[in-house]
Amino acid sequence: MLLDNFSPMTGAASPNRVGVVNGGKDQHGRARREVVSAVTERNRSAKRAEKGRILDELCATTGWHRKHAVRALRQRQTVGPGEIEAPRKRRRRYGGTIKDALTALWEASDRVCGKRLKVMIPTLLPALEQHGRLRLGQADRDCVLSISPATIDRLLVDVKVAASGGRRRRAGFYSAIRREVPIRTFNDWNSPPPGFCEVDMVAHGGTSVADSFIQTLTMVDVATGSTECLPLVTREGSLVVEAINRAQSLFPRCGL
Repeated sequence: MLLDNFSPMTGAASPNRVGVVNGGKDQHGRARREVVSAVTERNRSAKRAEKGRILDELCATTGWHRKHAVRALRQRQTVGPGEIEAPRKRRRRYGGTIKDALTALWEASDRVCGKRLKVMIPTLLPALEQHGRLRLGQADRDCVLSISPATIDRLLVDVKVAASGGRRRRAGFYSAIRREVPIRTFNDWNSPPPGFCEVDMVAHGGTSVADSFIQTLTMVDVATGSTECLPLVTREGSLVVEAINRAQSLFPRCGL
């Protein structure tokens, strides 16, 4: 179905552009596709002078820039009438060699973020090449030196996830609780008397947080520096309360 105010035979077009004919994104795009489809058939068999007039009509009808209209016509002629254009794939600029080099540089930098790694690459790259850790061609070397911090982070996403043992869990109920509980630093205690403690949980899972492993509840008296380390077989609320009560029996606590 063609637009009422556009005739593929005469090329007559309304002063109103297609973008305001029917309203709505879907109708807007559908109307333009119909116009391009109709104009393409005329453009196939038209001579050079007539092609220029057809292009002017298409620009006036759709509101497109002239170069964009030319690309739309060429694309339609390449695909052919009634066919659906396959989505264009973005050409990959950075291959596996670049990613492997960035991984080695990231490990050598002690796994810093992309912004810091970008600054360190000019120093780290020659050192790794000197010791035989990296062997890059001149083109790949220039690519690594010119890569942006954002691209570094994007290419190393899966490497960082694998190194951390999996994606982090989503912030949930306990994160909301932590936002409600005020946190004090060592400067906020105002010299309290003995009995007020800072508490922390230390996990002994190494580089993996999978399954269960030993946890240590560490309680430090702010005034005296006295420290109690209470082992827990797993991280569970009832065991934490039991450990705090056990520490309370050793010497009195006034607050946490």
